[in-house]
Amino acid sequence: MANQLSQLDHVFAALADPTRRAIVMRLCAGEASVGELAGPFEMALPSFMKHIQVLELSGLVQSEKSGRVRTCRLSPDALVGAEDWFQHQRAIWEARLDRFEAYVMKLKKERAAAKRPAKTADKTTNKPSKRKGT
Repeated sequence: MANQLSQLDHVFAALADPTRRAIVMRLCAGEASVGELAGPFEMALPSFMKHIQVLELSGLVQSEKSGRVRTCRLSPDALVGAEDWFQHQRAIWEARLDRFEAYVMKLKKERAAAKRPAKTADKTTNKPSKRKGT
């Protein structure tokens, strides 16, 4: 469990930076060289490589060097833990909202019942009888 949380921490920490999120979004379209990935960013290549290293440490990106070109690709398996965490959190909040909705509905019913006029037993005794001979 602690190892899963640590991996999850690495994934969320990696995705906390807008540059790294942009790299991940670019890699969703397919693998790319570091040079292609670095193109849109105004930073030195060593600084950009630090972002790649953070993404590799989190498991989100894998890279392979062939000659002078390092090619990066997305590793979607690293997102499974994050997806599981989000689904668990969603289930917790949906259950809480369902209980809250039930409580609100109960309050509405109680208010509606309090506003209705109470039926009294005297109402039937005050009416004159319509039966003959009584």
